[in-house]
This record gives sequence, C-alpha cells and structure tokens, in this order.
Amino acid sequence: MSRSERQKMQAGDWYCCLDSELGALRHQARLAVHQHNHRPPDPSAPLSPPLATLFAKHGQNCLIEAPFHCAYGLNIHLGDQVYMNAGCTILDSAPVRIGDRTMLGPNVQIYCAQHHKDKDLRAKGLEIAHPVTLGCDVWIGGGAIILPGVSIGDGAIVGAGAVVTKDVEAGVTVVGNPARVLPG
Repeated sequence: MSRSERQKMQAGDWYCCLDSELGALRHQARLAVHQHNHRPPDPSAPLSPPLATLFAKHGQNCLIEAPFHCAYGLNIHLGDQVYMNAGCTILDSAPVRIGDRTMLGPNVQIYCAQHHKDKDLRAKGLEIAHPVTLGCDVWIGGGAIILPGVSIGDGAIVGAGAVVTKDVEAGVTVVGNPARVLPG
C-alpha cells in the first residue's frame, strides 16, 4: 500500500511538499494565522482561539504576539507560559516542542524542513523534515534561526541573530553564525 505524502512527512521520510493534501493543511494554517494576526488585542485571552484550535498542544498562559506565521500548526506543541514576540515564524513540517516558560524574541525563525540537495529533486518539491525541541526556560534572542533537527536544552540562551545548526546543551549560551558556546 502506498503512503501519502503527509504520512511520509510525519514519518521523517522524503516527501513532496507540493502535494494537494499538504497544500490544504497549509491553507488551513494560513486562515488561522490570518485570524490571529488580525484580531483585536485581548489581555484575557493570551492564546488566540484560532491558534489554540490549530496547534497539536498548548499549555496555560501562552502568548503569541502578532504577526505570527506557521506552516501547518498541527505539529506545534507548547508548554505552559510560552511567549513568542512579534514576527516569529515556525515552519513545522515536523514536531516542534517548546517547553514551559520558554521565550522567543522578535522575528525568531524555527525551520523543520530541508529541501533536497539535488536540483532536479528539489524542483519537484522533495524535502525531508526533522523535529525541533526547545526545553524549559529557554531564551531565544531576536532574529535567531533554529535549523532542522536541533534540540536546545533547559535553561539555555541563544543570542540575538544566532544561527543554531547543532544541539545546544542545557544551561549554556550560544551566539554567532554558526552558533557556538559563549565562554565563561
């Protein structure tokens, strides 16, 4: 029996991102994101209902500032008291797990998908997705980019503008491009 492109994506195998089912899921996410980004501010509802419905899981007291963008939403898992500042983008082709009390500065980008290196296969929409995990009490500085497959340990800090290409151990601070541990 042949697997769908969505099943391949969820299994972490190569899949075609140009698939109509995946396109429909991205459209559903765009609608929810549009509703979120155009709602009036309401301090009594930190996580907008459209995103709360779209996400796989969300804890209590999460706040996502507008504008926000995600690819699917259905792969996003938030712990309690997660904060995302304005302009964050999560391309969640694989699970993205963000732990309790983790904060993302403005314009943080989290990418799960990696396009094929062969130009002909890339032109056909072939990509693979790897999960991204941010532990509890992580602080991601503004403009940082987290690449596919990266895990960031509890209490770690990612400096503004850093490009995180490898796992980050708990409690350390990384800066730069590519991100490296800040001494001391």
